[in-house]
Amino acid sequence: MTSAPLAARLSIPSGPLFFPVTAYDHDGAVDLDVYREHIRRGVEAGAAAVFACCGTGEFHALTPEEFQECVRAAVEETAGRVPVVAGAGYGTALAVRYARLAEEAGADGLLAMPPYLVVAAQEGLLRHYTELASATSLDVIVYQRDNAVFTPETVVGLARTEGIIGFKDGLGDLDLMQRIVSTVREEVSGEFLYFNGLPTAELTGLAYRGIGITLYSSAVFCFAPEIALAFYQAYNSGDDVTVNRLLDGFYRPFVDLRAQGRGYAVSLVKAGVRFRGLDVGEVRSPLHEPAEDHVKQLVQLIERGYTLLEEGM
Repeated sequence: MTSAPLAARLSIPSGPLFFPVTAYDHDGAVDLDVYREHIRRGVEAGAAAVFACCGTGEFHALTPEEFQECVRAAVEETAGRVPVVAGAGYGTALAVRYARLAEEAGADGLLAMPPYLVVAAQEGLLRHYTELASATSLDVIVYQRDNAVFTPETVVGLARTEGIIGFKDGLGDLDLMQRIVSTVREEVSGEFLYFNGLPTAELTGLAYRGIGITLYSSAVFCFAPEIALAFYQAYNSGDDVTVNRLLDGFYRPFVDLRAQGRGYAVSLVKAGVRFRGLDVGEVRSPLHEPAEDHVKQLVQLIERGYTLLEEGM
C-alpha cells in the first residue's frame, strides 16, 4: 500500500485507467459481490487506477447510499494497490455530499462531473468546482463535457485552486484543448494532469498525444483487458504499427457500433462484460439495453480483437 499523493500515482500509470461498470442483480439492486469481482479482475489484469461510480459506472443512477457502498467496496478490493477515484456531481451541495461520502469510504480522489441541468457561466463553474475542492481533503479532477465547457482562463483558475490536480476532456475540441494546455503551462507553475476522457478514448489517443495528453480512460478494459493493455503498451512505447492495427481492426469498428444507439457508451460495455462471463446485470433507466443484433456484432468484434492480438504475437 502506498501513501503517495494521487497526482504522482496517476501521472505515469503502469496500465490503463479502469472505469468499472456497476453491477446489478436480476431485481435491479446493486450486486456488491459481483461488483467486487469486477474490480478484483480489473486490478489483477493490470489496471493502474479504479474510477468507481463515474460515467461508465452509472453515477447518475445511484442513490447516495449505493454510491458509498460501491466506493467502499472498490477501496476494500484494491487494498491500496492502486488509487480509487470516485465520481461526484449534480449541484454544488449534492456534489459536496457525494465528495464527503467518498472520503468516508476511503477514496483517494474525485472525478467531478458537470453540474446537473443548468448551463452556467464561467464564473459560476469556477465557483462550483472551487467550493467542491475546498469542502473535502480529496484531490479533484474536473471533467469537461456536455454543459461544463471551460475557457483556458477558467482552467487556469482551476489549476491554481488547491486540491484540483487535473482536467479530463470529454468534449473533443482539440483546438480548445491545445489552448488550455498552452495557457496553463504559461500561467501556472507545477504539474497539472490532463486526461482524454472521450468515450473509447483509444480512438483519439494519437491526436491527444500530439498535444501532450497521454492519460486516458479505457472503457474497453472492462470487458477486454488484454486488448486494452496491448493498446496501452504499444501507445506508450511508440509502437504505432500495433496501435494502428488495433485501431483499424477493433477500436474504430467498436466506436462505429457504439454510435448506433444513445447510451451505448455504457450499455454496450455492460453487454461486453456479460459476454466475457461476469453477469453485471443490465443498465438502469433511462438508459436501455443494446439491440440484439448490436450485441451480436459486439461479440464478433471482441473475438476479432483477440484474434488481432494472437496474430501480433
